[in-house]
Amino acid sequence: MPTDAPATGNSGATGKPGATAQAPGTSTSTPAATDVIHDIGYRHYDGPRLGRGYARRSLFTQSLRAAYGLGRSAKSKVPPALLFGIMCLVALILVAVAIGTSMDELPLEYTDYAIYLQPVIFLFIAAQAPVSVSRDLRFRTVPLYFSRPVERLDYVSAKYAAMAGALFILTATPLLILYVGALLAKLDFTDQTKGFAQALLSVALLSVLFAGIGLAIAALTPRRGFGVAAVIAAFTVPFGAVSALQGIAWEQDNLGAIGWFALFSPIGIIDNIQSTFLGATPATASPEPVDPSTAAGSAALLVALALAAGCFLFLLRRYRKAGL
Repeated sequence: MPTDAPATGNSGATGKPGATAQAPGTSTSTPAATDVIHDIGYRHYDGPRLGRGYARRSLFTQSLRAAYGLGRSAKSKVPPALLFGIMCLVALILVAVAIGTSMDELPLEYTDYAIYLQPVIFLFIAAQAPVSVSRDLRFRTVPLYFSRPVERLDYVSAKYAAMAGALFILTATPLLILYVGALLAKLDFTDQTKGFAQALLSVALLSVLFAGIGLAIAALTPRRGFGVAAVIAAFTVPFGAVSALQGIAWEQDNLGAIGWFALFSPIGIIDNIQSTFLGATPATASPEPVDPSTAAGSAALLVALALAAGCFLFLLRRYRKAGL
């Protein structure tokens, strides 16, 4: 006897157990899927959007700290701390000599300090410039910076300012020690303040120039070792060549060429500038100090500004592509 119950089992068009039999030619409509948003507990950020300025300051602070090994491993702190200690120790020794022997002036002029301690400065910039830029190139972290609200100008400006700031700390701190020691030795306040201020201007320009040269050379290679060697060569080789040429010029009594030869060495450029505009005693390789001509001193200032600007523009071009 027929019943009205639906057929089950293997009967029907589906051929699956438990399926409902349908008459041929009929169709069923599938209900439309609906999207559901599930609350999994994340909270929307309603805080301030700090933007490019904050990112630029953070990158500057991080790069400046890294130049002295702060926030890095213990062995990374040793080289900058050692070089910084040498710069300050020499200043302390000079102050102790001046006070202990009751000298009327410091054994070394303020403007001469960075000139005579230039090997320490060279080693510092050679060791820390690759740390600032080569690691980002080697590990390809530059695209991560540019994924934030940071542009090429922000990145290069922060790196450049941080390295210049690190060099200024390295060179200005011993000058401050000399100045305080001179005041404790009761040397003439006006003379010491004038010399200290002139030296600060000199090392500020030195920091900007050397930072640009060091970063530009280090940015050429992602290998830190190559960067260190290249930066050392860029500072020491021209200095040696210029010293030899200045000695030859002295022997041939061509004193006017001594100041012009200095334009081919970074430290010679600084020496020319402070000798011409700050009244410092030239630290040339000749047996006797030879003041550069006004034209040579002015040319040195123009060369320094052009080199610093050129290094900055080169870095902008170097980081033109985020996927370096």
